[in-house]
Amino acid sequence: MRKMPLVLAVLCLFAFLPATAAAADLPGGKANFVVTLGSFKAGQDNWVRLGDYQFAGGRVTARTYLWRQGKPAFRVGTGTKPDRSCSTPTAAPGQSLVRECEVQTTDGFTSDPTERRTGDYRIENGLLKITWTDVGQAWSEQWALTPSPDGKLVRLDLRFNTLATAGYAYGSNTPLTTRRQMASVQAFPGTLQLDLRGWERNAPRELDADPYEIGKFKTCATTSWCLTYLLPAAKSACREGCVKGNTDLSIQNYVVRVSNNDRRDTHWQWCSCLTKDENGNEQTCYTRNSHVRPMLQILDDDAQFRGWVGVEASFNPVVKPGVNPRDSDMLWTFRVTDFR
Repeated sequence: MRKMPLVLAVLCLFAFLPATAAAADLPGGKANFVVTLGSFKAGQDNWVRLGDYQFAGGRVTARTYLWRQGKPAFRVGTGTKPDRSCSTPTAAPGQSLVRECEVQTTDGFTSDPTERRTGDYRIENGLLKITWTDVGQAWSEQWALTPSPDGKLVRLDLRFNTLATAGYAYGSNTPLTTRRQMASVQAFPGTLQLDLRGWERNAPRELDADPYEIGKFKTCATTSWCLTYLLPAAKSACREGCVKGNTDLSIQNYVVRVSNNDRRDTHWQWCSCLTKDENGNEQTCYTRNSHVRPMLQILDDDAQFRGWVGVEASFNPVVKPGVNPRDSDMLWTFRVTDFR
């Protein structure tokens, strides 16, 4: 009997072996996702999480930041102060640039994520189903999968989460160590819109389809990793809390790179009218309950910028007799993107 050649025999054997993990086994064919989650309920320790999920061969690994009301975080400096091409060093009336202040973010975001967890995943009937296996409690989540029209990005729409009440996620095959610099972000040609779910003034809140006009931000000459924008008073919601006699109702906005080795950015925002101290003295920078919003860039398969997922983790630092500072916390989970 004539023997089958060894090479042909090996090839035939491989033809009958089960397929290993491939793109088809990944959520929408994508391995790397940026994710934001939040839990917002009356009478509970509300929280927000921000991080990434990586998928391979039926297993998922998460790295996330956690901020919660039970352990309120301070604001910290990012080390970036916009140069004078995109800011002004004084608070003189009539100046049209953002103040020259060190940009703030939420404590912990300038370091690596503090949470790690692993789990199993499967895809059934268009749903991504995740069960976390090493968290010491029952925790699972389900997301609907929606590919972008060009197939270069996948959106996850939250359908169920044991712990969270809101969330957004986007994935591609671009490594999570890749990012776009601020000049590319500012020059984004599409239309970005903001959707968010959260907790503010001691109650749940939500907002959909609010324009995020990144093209109006100003690039900085030497601090090129920073963008600034002074939202004019005519578009501002600054009224309540303004210091008496301060009629500047514009809003200070900063978007800053937090790391050059991953997707981290942050947005800092505050009303210009709040900068007088308790003695009525005008200050250049606001030091109390500003908006601090850690964010992660959404990149498609071509590593092109498509927006952010993020959280607001702004815990009220002002303590007044008979007032619970947690009633003035601002916690949000949000997305800013052209693919909603």
